[in-house]
Amino acid sequence: MADYQRRTKDQLAARVAQDIFDGAVVNLGIGQPTLVANHLPAGREVVLHSENGILGMGPAPAAGAEDYDLINAGKQPVTLLPGGAYFHHADSFAMMRGGHIDICVLGAFQVSATGDLANWSTGEPGAIPAVGGAMDLATGAKQTWVMMDLLTKQGASKVVAQCSYPLTGLACVKRIYSDLATLACTPQGLRCIDRVPGLSLQELERLVGLPIAEDAAAD
Repeated sequence: MADYQRRTKDQLAARVAQDIFDGAVVNLGIGQPTLVANHLPAGREVVLHSENGILGMGPAPAAGAEDYDLINAGKQPVTLLPGGAYFHHADSFAMMRGGHIDICVLGAFQVSATGDLANWSTGEPGAIPAVGGAMDLATGAKQTWVMMDLLTKQGASKVVAQCSYPLTGLACVKRIYSDLATLACTPQGLRCIDRVPGLSLQELERLVGLPIAEDAAAD
């Protein structure tokens, strides 16, 4: 029996938030990545962007305080910090395509060891049936991070040698933040940045099915 515990969704969101640098302009994708907004460290200025045309989002609104005229790209109600703004989505996409987003955090079905991204599908139940703004983000942001469970519900690794889902971008993912480990995608393959306590590198490699190099500082 495994003697390690997976990160909860909130723990994973906090782990991602930990690495976002002060002053960064960040786009949080639909789904799990939106939780990152609730875990940004106090005193760290991070400007959150949404592709439907918002800059300067705050954490999720308290229950009962939602304003459904103020929503993110996933149609979730959001808050706006002092100095925040909303504008036409064409201007928002110009920010993305023009290289003005420092980090985007996206969900994924699969990521290859060298950073290819597949995060949409027409055949997966409940999947977003079109690529949406993810292609613009994946290629336009200065860094693309993925936040996801490491394994599917069937136990297959979402980190693969080669993606079988439609590709969103080639060699664009720099980091994979998962419920079991944080991995870097490099031209030479995967590198382990950290992993949950009790999970050995050998077990992580067995779960993923690919060789993984390890940072000297990895847990």
